[in-house]
Amino acid sequence: MNNFKEKADLIWRVADLLRGDYKQSDYGKVILPMTVIRRLDCVLEPTKQKVLDYLPKVQTLNEVIIEKTLNKVAGFNFHNRSPFNFDKLIADPNNISLNLRAYINGFSESAREILEYFNFDVQIDLMDDPSTDLLFRVVKSFQEIDLSDMESMEMGYVFEDLIRRFSEQSNETAGEHFTPREVIRLMVNILFIEDRDILTQDGIVRTLYDPACGTGGMLSVGEQYVKELNPDADLKVFGQEINSESFAICKSDMLIKGQNPSNIKFGNTFTVDGLKEEEFDYMLSNPPFGVDWKKAEKIIKSEANSKGFDGRFGAGLPRINDGALLFLQHMISKMKKEGSRIAIVFNGSPLFTGAAESGESNIRRWIIENDWLEAIIALPDQLFYNTGISTYIWIVTNKKSKERKGYIQLINATGTKDEELLKEGKIEFNRFWQKMDRSLGNKRKKIAENGNEKGIGFITDLYGNFEENEFVKILPNEYFGYWRVTVERPLKDEKGKVIKTKGKPKPDTSLRDYENIPFLKKEANGKLVPQTIEEYFEAEVKPHLPEAWIDESKTKTGYEINFTKYFYEFKPLRSLSEIKADILELEERTFGRAHKVLEI
Repeated sequence: MNNFKEKADLIWRVADLLRGDYKQSDYGKVILPMTVIRRLDCVLEPTKQKVLDYLPKVQTLNEVIIEKTLNKVAGFNFHNRSPFNFDKLIADPNNISLNLRAYINGFSESAREILEYFNFDVQIDLMDDPSTDLLFRVVKSFQEIDLSDMESMEMGYVFEDLIRRFSEQSNETAGEHFTPREVIRLMVNILFIEDRDILTQDGIVRTLYDPACGTGGMLSVGEQYVKELNPDADLKVFGQEINSESFAICKSDMLIKGQNPSNIKFGNTFTVDGLKEEEFDYMLSNPPFGVDWKKAEKIIKSEANSKGFDGRFGAGLPRINDGALLFLQHMISKMKKEGSRIAIVFNGSPLFTGAAESGESNIRRWIIENDWLEAIIALPDQLFYNTGISTYIWIVTNKKSKERKGYIQLINATGTKDEELLKEGKIEFNRFWQKMDRSLGNKRKKIAENGNEKGIGFITDLYGNFEENEFVKILPNEYFGYWRVTVERPLKDEKGKVIKTKGKPKPDTSLRDYENIPFLKKEANGKLVPQTIEEYFEAEVKPHLPEAWIDESKTKTGYEINFTKYFYEFKPLRSLSEIKADILELEERTFGRAHKVLEI
């Protein structure tokens, strides 16, 4: 991994050449496409001469045949048939602009299409100034950076590191582009753990999809996991991305790895589903936290109203400033009837935002009542580059194992319990996270990637073992449902007499109250049993408000997941004698120090 940091630093230094000619916020418009072009150049270099030698044999043939033939000679799904490479480009400084364009046009169609999303031709014009030689100096700097020794995963890290730095320079949100790799690895572990036996079968073919794929980090880690498990497995990856630069980087990575780059679609997943008729075996995503969907509001509402559950958004629409649950509904619409598995990262909002029968609550109800929500994992804070807030992994599937049917597993992997035990000297290290040697934006913590005693392995085991302990709660689906009831009290006149209309007490709106009544209650022995609205009302409300009644016409059903509450442990207050003893000890120490100072 140190290799990727060194390369990222070298590339970042090229940005210094742009100082004065470009705004800092525009550095990425040059550096990112140049990195992609240089990466393609390094990958093709070993077979470049073979392609040029073979070109005369096929150049009179149909273009489709030429493409396929030269791709085969190059050993990739793309090639470059121009006489140039980076060494030859810098050998002719006076014609750098003309030759660079010829070199880019020499790429096969699949690679040229990717580069067009950078709109790099505009930047060539801007840098082509004889008085500064900026274009030549930029190309020469990249020629000195060797990317041939980089694995695909390492290049992914390089691109993500560059995007993070450019985002910080321009005050953009780096988190919209990518997710820390250890978080992805954890998600992938849990996504595939139930199917490990299936994935080791000979000739197995499966599909993986990310509707907000960014630079393709999640797809790459998923592919790597399956290849490590079974080198002969074929995991076909698909994705869609709205940011043009991230999209181009993702497609170039797919091209180099031999995946089909046409499986990666450009555009807004909500407004134009680029993979409309497709369904997938596995899906994972980290959609932007709190993403506003106002621009897509008309199309989304139209689909929800006209298609209902035959479309993607039939369960409900969340508030306009947070479209996270739209992504999950979209992914659920792509589950196969024979079974699919989904892993998605959310902030805390989708757990509990929205009152009973709001869009969010109805979406949660739809997912839970269909028994699709398998697990939620609370992660440590300060894991992401653009935010220090707490995050959660949701595991959603329509093929739960027999033991998991009807239940939701909650895993508290925040490490807060371990921090307490560390202070008490009961454990030696935090089993969930460790501090970063150097912070990256808001990312100050990371999840360890090795071993089963801590980090990814430990959390994966907590999930896989499916047993309750201090970090795990396993609760029935009904536990998360409740009735929202309206409690009325009678309106009285000045003499305290109840005012009636049509023989019934008239409600006093100023005294109106509400109760959330859970579907289940916990008995003295800890067992969860169903309860009715009437039972709860008679036991919890009537003793205190004997004249109250429930307006049944206003009763609503809601679902929420109050994660923190389920792991809350009551700590009794310290006794007065303990507090007094601490104060006296503190006074004595303070007096002693003051006395020494005065003696001096």
